[in-house]
Amino acid sequence: MLLWLLAAGAAFGLSASLGAKYSADYTAPGSDSKQAQQLLARDFPGLGGESISLVLTSDGSVTDAATRDRVKDLLARMAKVPHVSGIDDPYGPRGRVSADGRTALGQIHLDVAVAPDMPKADTQQLLDLARPVDGGVRVHLGGMTVQLAEQGAIGSEGIGIAAAAVILVITFGSVVAAGLPMLTALGGLAVSSALLPVLAAIMPVPDWSTSLAAMLGIGVGIDYALLLVTRFREWRAEGLEPEAATVAALDTAGRAVVVAGMTVVVSMLGLFAMGLSFMRGAAVSAILSVFIVIAASATLFPALLGYLGRHIERLRLPLPQRRAAQGESPVGAGWLRWSRLVERHRVLGALTGVVVLLALAAPFLGVRFGFPDAGNDPAGRSNRLAYDTVAAGFGPGSNGPLVLVAELAPGTPADATASLPTALKAVPGVTAVTPPVPGADGRSLLLTVVPDSGPQSSATKTLVRDLRDHVIPAAVGPGVRVHVGGATASAIDSTDNISQRIPLLVGGVVTVSMLLLLVAFRSLAVALKAAVMNLLSVGAAYGVVALVLEGGTAGRLIGIDSPTPLPAFVPVLTFAVLFGLSMDYEVFLVSRMREAWLRTGDNAESIVSGLAGTARVITAAAAIMVAVFAAFVPAPDLPIKVIGVGMGSAILIDATLVRLLLVPAVMHLLGRGNWWLPTWLDRRLPHLHVEGHTEFYQPAAAAEAPRSPTVVG
Repeated sequence: MLLWLLAAGAAFGLSASLGAKYSADYTAPGSDSKQAQQLLARDFPGLGGESISLVLTSDGSVTDAATRDRVKDLLARMAKVPHVSGIDDPYGPRGRVSADGRTALGQIHLDVAVAPDMPKADTQQLLDLARPVDGGVRVHLGGMTVQLAEQGAIGSEGIGIAAAAVILVITFGSVVAAGLPMLTALGGLAVSSALLPVLAAIMPVPDWSTSLAAMLGIGVGIDYALLLVTRFREWRAEGLEPEAATVAALDTAGRAVVVAGMTVVVSMLGLFAMGLSFMRGAAVSAILSVFIVIAASATLFPALLGYLGRHIERLRLPLPQRRAAQGESPVGAGWLRWSRLVERHRVLGALTGVVVLLALAAPFLGVRFGFPDAGNDPAGRSNRLAYDTVAAGFGPGSNGPLVLVAELAPGTPADATASLPTALKAVPGVTAVTPPVPGADGRSLLLTVVPDSGPQSSATKTLVRDLRDHVIPAAVGPGVRVHVGGATASAIDSTDNISQRIPLLVGGVVTVSMLLLLVAFRSLAVALKAAVMNLLSVGAAYGVVALVLEGGTAGRLIGIDSPTPLPAFVPVLTFAVLFGLSMDYEVFLVSRMREAWLRTGDNAESIVSGLAGTARVITAAAAIMVAVFAAFVPAPDLPIKVIGVGMGSAILIDATLVRLLLVPAVMHLLGRGNWWLPTWLDRRLPHLHVEGHTEFYQPAAAAEAPRSPTVVG
């Protein structure tokens, strides 16, 4: 306990002294848009910082003298707000006025490189100044900086912990028994959350990775300790003293916890195959959280049992007493009947499970990949109003202009790009091309191309490819390289890059996880079945996500009121997390089945007893996981909201339909083939003994065996 208090103090000390801000680069490495961004920062530094769109609209004209005077006064007050480095006057050469004269567009330039660096209080000051101007002129501010300021915070971590506490108390009926998993998880969360800013000083870490790490830390921390508490109570019910029951719980359930945790780590390591810096930052954050949770389960939990083990049934609620708490069989009669029912109807159970999973996955076939923009923000926010006003006044493409940066090689004549603006204006789908702006050294050129389609439109994606592959090469001479960048092009490149690498992630994670399960359970069928079942449950979760993103009734329940694209990194991230978490329940379930198989040699009885013995802990653990993930659904950040939906639905599907029906039904169909392993492979695989040494802890054996640490493990 003292060492854990010391670790927490050291973690907070390191965070205070070495912690850095979170950052992320969402561009695709080596992409055309990435090169455009680099050239823009090098040759046009005044345009490389963060900016806020300034949109003026009126029922009349925004160009009359009185309105101009009011806007001039507004811009003067906005210029005094901290971090505002300059403002492009909507009526000036860098501003735009719509053809009907009712809308004007300018830019507020900031001295911060990325939106999260802008203090929300300063952005809010700009929003307060942009209240209705006298004369009926409406002012809307838009951009990522405004979006972050308007999002606010929900406190999802606290909601998830509170929900988990309620479920634990109902499950155990004892405040002390419920408190052990909570204390273990909170201890691990305290250390891991304090170390994340330190990690941000070493490598780029996106700000939303804190929510991801908290999801995993709270969820798996409580789940692992829940399994350990359940096993501890079972050993106590069999007559073991608290210390012996603690050792027995760690030697059995503790081994399953370590293997389960390693499957999550292996899954998260698969994100390194994506080749994206922000994915690596998110992966390391999650891995750090899981490692600390495993350490807490193996050290903090037994330390807590040293104080509370004899009092684990204290502070009971006035709920019906469970048989395990009275020293009787820990296997509930209801779950035993369910296990027998699955055994009798194994074929029907297997077919039902597969059909339902495929039906749930079907909506994912129509999913639309892309990055959500201000058009997907809730109605009424300034960011959404600015987006809609610009689209109405200048066309939807004005919300996602393409930035073209031309670079001239040494010796190339300055007029080598002279025909480029004319060629761009002649391209179908282009509504406007700004006059070229030369760089400081005259060797680079900046143009802005406005499409006639919105940032999320497939027509815009086609236009970007046409410009790169045909229009630009034909319009410029040798020695000129033109890169198409901007937020829209960057989103297109990032989506394409991630899509190409998904097979590497899936193949790598599935293969390594299968190898880990093969070593743990010494069975080809168990490893292969687990991989297939997990892929099915992940696919079903993707279908649920696709359904809510359609923006219908299901979408409005979680705050998505219009069709919204799915960021490509979200299914990648959720695949890695969900595959690992699904393996957790597989390890919990199959380790008990293997334990019974080694003891009895009866396949059917081992499946029945293993399912009946773990069903309650799996359902309770799943309920906790679902509650933790569901607490992140109200989050204002869309990726976190969607990840919460995907993970919550996946755990619900996996822990009920898959683990309690499909897995046992298929294992009954496979018979003794569940535990087959070629002799030559059996000799070469290391022995993990994930099921532990249960024979040593049976009351009769425990009474006769010498108390020697060499007997265990």
